[in-house]
Amino acid sequence: MSAGMGAKVLERFPAGAPRGSWPAEEYAAQRRAEGQPATVVMSLKEDAFLVVVPTREDD
Repeated sequence: MSAGMGAKVLERFPAGAPRGSWPAEEYAAQRRAEGQPATVVMSLKEDAFLVVVPTREDD
């Protein structure tokens, strides 16, 4: 994300999902279908996939 931008976490998903299961990607796709610019990022510290949307620092 660019300078001056942050991210709001919409949902967290454990990194150990069953093989062939992509719950974070599916959740993000649903949010994008609703018009939110959701993306999936990996949090190594939390060992989880995070679904995030960009947010301005003044929000």
